[in-house]
Amino acid sequence: MTVALVTGAAGGLGRAVARRLADDGLRVAATDLPGTDPLGEIAVPADIADPEQVERLVAEVEERAGEPVGILVANAAYMTMAPLAEHDLDDWWRIVDTGLGGAFACAQAVLPGMSERGGGRMVMVASEWGVTGWPNASAYAAAKSGMIALTKSLGRELAPFGIAVNAIAPSVIDTPQLEVDARDAGVPVGEIRERYAARVPLGRIASPDEIAAAVSFLCDERLPTLVGQILHVNGGTTRTRA
Repeated sequence: MTVALVTGAAGGLGRAVARRLADDGLRVAATDLPGTDPLGEIAVPADIADPEQVERLVAEVEERAGEPVGILVANAAYMTMAPLAEHDLDDWWRIVDTGLGGAFACAQAVLPGMSERGGGRMVMVASEWGVTGWPNASAYAAAKSGMIALTKSLGRELAPFGIAVNAIAPSVIDTPQLEVDARDAGVPVGEIRERYAARVPLGRIASPDEIAAAVSFLCDERLPTLVGQILHVNGGTTRTRA
């Protein structure tokens, strides 16, 4: 049974992805910050912004599973919002180190095992904001944009080894992360949800389960020619409107 490692699996999208991959018949290993409760058969806490913790995470997962990680879903993220002139530098780098740095560290850590097993899949959870940018979200958008470039680069680099790297770039998802957006806008969560829904041609924002289904698609090892692609699951926002 293939082992799938999901980062940021304690809540929101990560938890939905872990649940979906388990339903797909994969053996799910899950991680999130210490003190959280990630959903997975094998749960190992780690701060993926720290490369040393990532190395220990992957080593423990593979030891407990008895086999290498075959699928990586790099979902973990940290997000705050602030105008450029007011954004604390340490906080700015924490966002980048968690999203982009964590994805890189996880990819690097699982690579030997994937090579040993003769292939695998990596799915980077980027964001529409990494494509379009967003006011007061310079760090988050930069991290997600970096993940998109990382996906394209690793797609080219790792495909000869049977490792397919792809990404999703979802628009706004109905998760607790909306609270960050609402605080930045100074409005209740319900209002920010309505504002975001109004700009989506589909007429609503996505549920975590809907985005998890897209991740599941990219995890399918029966699709070996899908490499270096960015799947825009956004209800039409970057395709039918400016």
